[in-house]
Amino acid sequence: MLNEERRRAILEVVSQDGRALVKDLARRFRTSEVTIRKDLEVLHSHGLLHRTHGGVLPVKGGALADPTLREKEELHRKEKLRIGTTAAGLVKEGQVVVLDSGTTTTCIARMLRNFTNVTIITNAVNIATELAGASPEVILTGGVLRKNSFSLVGPIAEETLRQLNADILFLGVDGFDVQYGLSTPNLLEAKVNRAMVDIAKRVIAVCDSSKFGRRSLSLIASTSVIHQVITDPQIPQSDLRALKRAGVEVTLV
Repeated sequence: MLNEERRRAILEVVSQDGRALVKDLARRFRTSEVTIRKDLEVLHSHGLLHRTHGGVLPVKGGALADPTLREKEELHRKEKLRIGTTAAGLVKEGQVVVLDSGTTTTCIARMLRNFTNVTIITNAVNIATELAGASPEVILTGGVLRKNSFSLVGPIAEETLRQLNADILFLGVDGFDVQYGLSTPNLLEAKVNRAMVDIAKRVIAVCDSSKFGRRSLSLIASTSVIHQVITDPQIPQSDLRALKRAGVEVTLV
């Protein structure tokens, strides 16, 4: 078992059992306690688990938290609407726009319905449905459906994206630790998001301030790939300063 696979499995064990002991994990994964302790230290340093004497506990609202799209829709509605409106205002006729799955990007999609010469690339089935019958042309990636997020993931989605080019990517995230980068709870979703980053000339992170200081399981990309962030004024001042030092344009709405 690869290190990453074992660490992912450890997270799942802790998520299911609510705790785990080093000796039990070593026995379960047929490896030494030294190796398990190293795994736990790595996971702890990434904010994915809370290290205790002899074992680990889950982080509250931790890295495997993956609420459904409907659950997310109930959170920070006003902020998402303002972010969506501002993001859509950056789009010009004749551009190709990538929207990843999520509630904030769904708000952007609704604001783009009346554009007449815009092409939208997305892996989100619900976004494609939002735009059905509207003016923009829609390219849906294909792939395996994730029921939690209504997103399409896997090799088909990634390969479709690699054959395309885009002007702007609006990227919604579950976690944004300025030092670590942007992250999401699902490994396959992260790979699709990375393909989106690769094909876009400009990458704009769209997220409300609650996402800052959080790390989900899988890294999408480092902060260095982001050109602009659109968020609300409640962003921690330390994160705001760090983004500006990194040369990232920050828009507060």
